Amino acid sequence: MLIDEATIIIKAGKGGNGAVSFRRNAQTARGGPDGGNGGNGGNVYLQGINDITALGEFRYKKEVHAEDGIKGGKKNLFGRNGKDLIVFVPLGTQVTNTKDLQSFEITTLDDKVLIAKGGKGGRGNNEFKSATVQAPKFAEKGEPGEEKRLYFEMKLIADIGLIGLPNAGKSSLLSVLTNAHPKIGDYPFTTLEPNLGVMERFVLADIPGLIEGASQGKGLGDKFLRHVEKTRVLIHCLDLLSTDLAGDYQTVRQELKQYNPNLLGKKELLVLTKADMVDQETLKKSKKQAEKLNKDYLVVSIYNPDELVTLKAKILEFFQN
Repeated sequence: MLIDEATIIIKAGKGGNGAVSFRRNAQTARGGPDGGNGGNGGNVYLQGINDITALGEFRYKKEVHAEDGIKGGKKNLFGRNGKDLIVFVPLGTQVTNTKDLQSFEITTLDDKVLIAKGGKGGRGNNEFKSATVQAPKFAEKGEPGEEKRLYFEMKLIADIGLIGLPNAGKSSLLSVLTNAHPKIGDYPFTTLEPNLGVMERFVLADIPGLIEGASQGKGLGDKFLRHVEKTRVLIHCLDLLSTDLAGDYQTVRQELKQYNPNLLGKKELLVLTKADMVDQETLKKSKKQAEKLNKDYLVVSIYNPDELVTLKAKILEFFQN
């Protein structure tokens, strides 16, 4: 199961307490203060990773924290700083602070984003000695680290999105255009999570079947529509076995519009699938309907190598303009 959203609590490390100590040895019975400072708490960073399953770690784990700083010691020994924690999230993850609703996106692999700063270590009593207070019997406590409640929402960074009603042939197309191996069946909702594949240097995402009401969550549609947002080209698959191609097309387009009207402005290629399963008369009628819906359309059978070559070439054209 692909986890593409999660809410977790992030805690930076607490600073270590300063020490209260006085020099005592065989030569010095009543030495001065020598309590060391506490170490700083570890920071928490976010960093991108090329792994769309990375949020799966937070399906059950709802809290992560960096290491606390170590308390100071005698003989002016400073406590060790707490280790920093790096939380890896998939590229394309939107990060929102649930308190102030400020958000940003993780888009690169290299940059670490400081999300919670560790607490400062407390000063030991040696730091408080003065001309008037030569033997302070107190030290400073370490400061608490920052704590934040974050909402992660991953949106697949794919160049091409395969969309359409359930059982429209999207997964089959993905499997022949790329090296991906999605689950394929002759019944609706075979695909329950997005699948990715690479054609040439472009990433294709097979978006699970959209149905009427998807933008309001029916059929888990709202969970999948977010993955269409970052695509540059949409391949809209229509099943030639359908008795209402225009209705099927408008159903999906309407859900895109209700979710985000900007999705309708994306480049789109209409693909009539399962051409090997219909007769020539049906094919002729379907082509006429398709031309009214979108001038950019192709008829494809996954068992016809020439049609697949044409489809690949057409897809690549979108990225040459």
